[in-house]
Amino acid sequence: MKAIQYRTYGSSDVIEEVEISIPSIQKENDVLIQVKAAGVNPIDIKIRMGFMKEARPVEMPFIPGGETAGIIVAIGNGVSKFQVGDQVIALTKTNGYAEYVIVDEDFVLPKPQGLSFEQAASIGINIGTAQSVLFTVGQLEKGQKVLIQGGAGAAGGAMVQLAKAAGAYVIATASGKGLELAKNLGADQVIDYKSQDIAGLFNDVDLVADTAGGQAQEKLFRVLKPGGKLLSIVVPPSQQLAEQYKVKAGFVVSDISAKTLQNGLELIKTGKFKSVVSKIFKLGEAAKAQDFLTAGGVNGKVILTVD
Repeated sequence: MKAIQYRTYGSSDVIEEVEISIPSIQKENDVLIQVKAAGVNPIDIKIRMGFMKEARPVEMPFIPGGETAGIIVAIGNGVSKFQVGDQVIALTKTNGYAEYVIVDEDFVLPKPQGLSFEQAASIGINIGTAQSVLFTVGQLEKGQKVLIQGGAGAAGGAMVQLAKAAGAYVIATASGKGLELAKNLGADQVIDYKSQDIAGLFNDVDLVADTAGGQAQEKLFRVLKPGGKLLSIVVPPSQQLAEQYKVKAGFVVSDISAKTLQNGLELIKTGKFKSVVSKIFKLGEAAKAQDFLTAGGVNGKVILTVD
């Protein structure tokens, strides 16, 4: 089978397409999935660059890819939830950039009806991240005000939709075409971060979800009301600033599991959650796809399609 791998940390130049054996089922709860599409995520790039060596050490050669959509072609003797031929999404953690992947059935879910494989491969990590930030850690409630920094990005767009569905008042920052996208996803207010200073616009926000990081993060403290929360999926927020502004701040390591996806999957069934795919690349263009994501300004999810 074809797969994307690299043998050392570095720039996208280390990525290569290789021909390797199709993996075989080793455990009774394993399923073998023929991959039709795979999501490209920022963590894939962080791992490749070596930024996650301590938190997420990997063995070389390494096949990246944390989420896929495809068709089950074989199952272990203990598999009870699925059968051969089922169309599914899978939270693979690794090895998703390939024509076939082995996954424990507990990390596999039925592909939502009406979604293409490309759309289905775009939702897993986004929904799991949004659920973790907004509800598991953020404890967002109906009627509260949430500001999402990067509301047109892959994770940010999911946050906008989940927060709106929960009855929150949603403020999203974006730029360019992302302004219209964030609004269409349900944001009550959309702020162009390139032309407006967010720090001077609000001071009564209950929860800030930061998907962008950088120097802009410091300004996010100023929009919170006392006792509010600033949660980031990019870099740990300053505890000194949190104390200064009398708020709580933290870095969220998302729980990406079948359990954290249930809320979002129900919203897909009722039409309250949309999959947003920014651009589709072929599997052999994985390096190009990662560079496209690294360049920034991406509205929605980057996907690899497997022929």
